[in-house]
Amino acid sequence: MEYSPNKMKTLLEKNGFNLKKNFGQNFIIDENIIDGIIKKAEIDQDTLVLEIGPGAGSLTYKLSEKANKVIAYEIDKQLKPILDTTLQNKTNVEIIYQDFLTSDVKTKIKDHKKLYVVANLPYYITTPIIMKIIEDRLPVQKIAIMVQKEVGNRFKAKPGTKDYNSLSVFLDYYFDIKKIMDISKNVFLPKPNVDSIVIEMKKKPQKQVKNEQLLFKLIKDSFKQKRKTIKNNLKAYPLDQIEPILKKHNFDLTTRAEQIPLEIFIEIANNL
Repeated sequence: MEYSPNKMKTLLEKNGFNLKKNFGQNFIIDENIIDGIIKKAEIDQDTLVLEIGPGAGSLTYKLSEKANKVIAYEIDKQLKPILDTTLQNKTNVEIIYQDFLTSDVKTKIKDHKKLYVVANLPYYITTPIIMKIIEDRLPVQKIAIMVQKEVGNRFKAKPGTKDYNSLSVFLDYYFDIKKIMDISKNVFLPKPNVDSIVIEMKKKPQKQVKNEQLLFKLIKDSFKQKRKTIKNNLKAYPLDQIEPILKKHNFDLTTRAEQIPLEIFIEIANNL
């Protein structure tokens, strides 16, 4: 069957499916948005796509038309009859009815030239999903995800902006991040309370860092109390070693962490 997200509501009602807030279920019902995401993600026949939270399968269906294979993780087993209908005859789609956060994903992603994550992420677990991709060292080259606008702004925030925090610096270590599309709340079923954005996260070459664990601890501690200075947040560190590096870049110990870019945190960590 030719699937259109506009048919989603009828399909859900026919199967007696009730959307669940605890799973963050907000399904896309605008085909133009789906087509835009697919185009921006630049998927081709060399691409294995990981999707988290396929919902009723509207994005999954379109992904399968471009990708070599789509592996989708869905926690809600009650969506199986709906996904079976949506994705019938789609032989390059595998739906795994498990919690992505507790799954051994690496065993499923063999034999691919390119691995992308493309998804409309459940808002309540957006950050844990990104952290799992990083911590499991999944060989993902690109992530194109729809997230809550406020969260996406933090992910891509630059030094000196109000959204810049420790997570911004941490993600900057791994990815080049940019916004590729604004998404109105009106394109979802049900309509959420907030607007969304689609962000692209491209894997960066590995930085020269002597001790990643120390770097990430330094970043976290620097932002411990956002309105406090480096001097106040890093009292337990050798400030006499940190101060010359800050001064070299026209900062000092009275600077707040929200002003400091990743490269300076790396330089400090490598000198401690």
